[in-house]
Amino acid sequence: MKTKKEDSKFDFRTIKSFEDACKKENVDPALLPDVSMIPKEFRKSIINMYKLYIIYKAINNGWIANYGNGNETKYYAWFRVLPSGSGFDFSSTSYYYDISLAAVGVRLCTDTREKAIYIAETFGEEYKEIFLITE
Repeated sequence: MKTKKEDSKFDFRTIKSFEDACKKENVDPALLPDVSMIPKEFRKSIINMYKLYIIYKAINNGWIANYGNGNETKYYAWFRVLPSGSGFDFSSTSYYYDISLAAVGVRLCTDTREKAIYIAETFGEEYKEIFLITE
């Protein structure tokens, strides 16, 4: 697990796309999960979840959340669907010290609020495809 000092050498803002994340993680961006056996309405969601896993891995730069450590702060983005019909919106970040919560996938967290905000603002479309039915 990398320390925050080691992480400071890497500027997570260089990850501006799924392709950037794939390049950093040495993953072929053209090789997406085969979802042909999954009902059509779920396919895009599963592919975008995969993309977010790669994006988080790249931005976290080796940091992995330790869910056995209640003293380690873990940040994740919080979204909302706006009732006015204007769509899907990044709302805030949140964190927890000592409880488990299944509101988001455990892989979709970071060690800093700044990273969580960046991911939410930069990759909102990927989140939207996971949380909302868009077809």
